[in-house]
Amino acid sequence: MIELATADEPDVLCLQEVPPWALERLGKWSGMTVFGEVAARPSIGPLPSTAEVGRRLTALDPPRFRGAFAGQANAILLAPGLRALEHDSIVLNTRSFRRAQARWVGLPLVDELYWAKERRVCQAVRAGLSDGRVASITNFHATGSKDKRIPDAEVMRAATFADALARPHEVCVLAGDFNITTERSLTLAEITGSDWGFSPPADGIDHVLVRGADATAPERWPIARRRVDGVVVSDHSPVDVTIA
Repeated sequence: MIELATADEPDVLCLQEVPPWALERLGKWSGMTVFGEVAARPSIGPLPSTAEVGRRLTALDPPRFRGAFAGQANAILLAPGLRALEHDSIVLNTRSFRRAQARWVGLPLVDELYWAKERRVCQAVRAGLSDGRVASITNFHATGSKDKRIPDAEVMRAATFADALARPHEVCVLAGDFNITTERSLTLAEITGSDWGFSPPADGIDHVLVRGADATAPERWPIARRRVDGVVVSDHSPVDVTIA
């Protein structure tokens, strides 16, 4: 999957739902510089585990056990020509944030408890570009929930984090699995408006929003492009955006 995603030599690749055991292998597979953040640590039920144990258990039946034992991580990959200046991260669904948001919107207790089930992380890398500009790249995977106020709150938290990290006049990129569509999100409407200034979102739940530079419309890969030996290697279509 990584070899396919990097075949056209992108400058930046943002990944979500990476099994933690794979983080140390991403550099070899891609030829890029890797910045990884573990969100959900490997476990067997309530008991902590290791990345290797999670890998072996998942290999017994990958479709059934995906994420059940291996945990999940996010990763930002930079091409060799890009120079990392800063790397930072935050937890999106901290206890204090969940409680404050639940009180504010009147979230039912069962949904608030569900929100705590899996740790969600937002990571960012500020990188020097070959033309002398600096880009602040933020990558995250929001919580999937029937109550769309939950991922919408995390998207706003991620956008605020990205906005605070980027210096004035820098290119700012907010990318990832937002787990919410434009039609269901108040936050997407706000941050792509004139006040925040991010570029329009894509269809679906995966987005690459850009501020501070011209950007092409998001291009979603067709299924045919993400087949390897007849197998569709991801249930999400990669989204490409070119920044001028």
